[in-house]
Amino acid sequence: MITVALPKGALLKDSIELFKAVGLDFSILLDKANRQLQVSDPTGQAQGLLVRAQDVPVYVEYGQAQLGIVGYDVLREKKPTVAHLKDLEFGGCRLSVAVKADSPYQSALDLAPHSRVASKFVNSARDYFQSIDLPVEIVPLSGSVELGPITGMSEAIVDLVSTGRTLKENNLVELEVLYYSTARLIAHPLSYRLNPDGLSDLITRLGERGLAAV
Repeated sequence: MITVALPKGALLKDSIELFKAVGLDFSILLDKANRQLQVSDPTGQAQGLLVRAQDVPVYVEYGQAQLGIVGYDVLREKKPTVAHLKDLEFGGCRLSVAVKADSPYQSALDLAPHSRVASKFVNSARDYFQSIDLPVEIVPLSGSVELGPITGMSEAIVDLVSTGRTLKENNLVELEVLYYSTARLIAHPLSYRLNPDGLSDLITRLGERGLAAV
């Protein structure tokens, strides 16, 4: 039986619709009354694991799931050893540098050396500022990074932006886009090569559906 790691949050509904389009139904995971984290497809061909988005590549890398759907931002940040199969073209957002709207900064390069930058994406933020040769202090946060500039703890943030509404409501503006992110289909490398339980056929069907399913 094929096991699929499905991400909690913004990507879940479209992920389930994609699998439903190829005959695998994990819709029960959308039911707010459901408390199961592992469910079987009614056909008995596959089972789905409902996990935090950041944990999807972990379950795939360690072989507890043969397939997973996760945002490119997670893959870029964690750099897991998984097979990157397809850009699914939904869940679009971007990782950006943002500052207070009334700050004097017009670009990331305007930040003073050793400024503080708050972020959940510590590795991506560090890689970016190293690429522009600007030494900064990365302040790791797991919650609302927007509070960094608001409270004065940091001069800037690096965070995901979708509509920009959260930034606007907190009087923040984007300076730079580090990269764009969409949902990606990933697989366990060995499973991908060995093709257990018709995995290759499922991957092909998922690839053919793409946006048509969502």
